[in-house]
Amino acid sequence: MKKLFLLNQENKKRERVVEAVKHEIRQYIKRERKKKLPDDASVWQFDCLFGKDMASAISIHFNELTPSVDNADTENWDSFYVEILSRAAKKAPKETKDDQS
Repeated sequence: MKKLFLLNQENKKRERVVEAVKHEIRQYIKRERKKKLPDDASVWQFDCLFGKDMASAISIHFNELTPSVDNADTENWDSFYVEILSRAAKKAPKETKDDQS
């Protein structure tokens, strides 16, 4: 997903637009996670970029995406750019107490 979201729209309340943007992002993530993983992968990971426009977008962690949208709303940005790219990855096994000794 590579998209520029406009927060100020005619005949729409800003709060509703912000919630609609978050909903669209969540639905995209949900759709991507439903896709079949390759045999050598165990989880989908997401690479995210966020900024006022495409040129100023910086890499952020997936968990920082919704707070970044809220921050853009708080700072009264007119628009913001979001890029989310999914990739298949192997999940690292968790260490147990037995493994550490």
